[in-house]
Amino acid sequence: MEEARFYLDALMEGVELHPLIGGQAAVYSTRCPGKTAANEDAAVIVPINEHAAVLAVADGMGGGPSGEQASALALATLAESLNNGALEGETLPTAILKGIDAANRKIQETHPNAATTLVVVEIQQGEIRPYHVGDSMILAFSSRGRLKLQTVMHSPVGYALEAGILNEVEAMHHQHRHVVSNVVGCPEMRVEIGSPLRLRPHDTVVLASDGLFDNLHVEEVVNRLRRVNLAKCLQQVAGDAVRRMTHHEAPAPCKPDDLTIVAFRPTKR
Repeated sequence: MEEARFYLDALMEGVELHPLIGGQAAVYSTRCPGKTAANEDAAVIVPINEHAAVLAVADGMGGGPSGEQASALALATLAESLNNGALEGETLPTAILKGIDAANRKIQETHPNAATTLVVVEIQQGEIRPYHVGDSMILAFSSRGRLKLQTVMHSPVGYALEAGILNEVEAMHHQHRHVVSNVVGCPEMRVEIGSPLRLRPHDTVVLASDGLFDNLHVEEVVNRLRRVNLAKCLQQVAGDAVRRMTHHEAPAPCKPDDLTIVAFRPTKR
């Protein structure tokens, strides 16, 4: 198993692009505009072998160093579990779930006032499987913009949106948008696991903290990221999100926050 690549307290000026199992992974992470404290978001890319990898994004909560530490601890624990699982011959789902469960316990023990959201994507033999806790989101869509996967945010607003009680515009501007009902670092944590999804060449998978989806509509993200040059497209999406954070032009959304995006695109069958 290759070494994991972490992005912790990142303040990136540009997108990083990495070859990954017959495709490309692109990463961008930065602090909230004007923020001097740490970036509480974190990301990791974990290559397992030539056919499998795991991507993850965590958005620490707590408004202080505990948020940063919670997200970093969650990803470090996940990567450790994946490494141990590879050595012991465990399946990826088993190693991922063990890692999330261990992260939940460690955060409660070491940072009892902190928590983090967590989104994880298992990529294996041309298929993905999503795992998530909290209101960070996973998308998958085709090169033509057809949405294949959108995880449901674990929040009152997210559930209202999924039920049709709120539309996307109402949800983005809702006064309780920030309330999260499920986090890593809580005794009642639960993990939502999706079904395997076959990827076609040039499909795109996106994992992102709410800094992206509180400032850009899902349709805007899809339309920008489905184009050919993944790194260039991700740079545009990140730039658009940061501009909305810093220059509010109604009716466009505006919610300054840390921002982390990981995108993956297979280029071979």
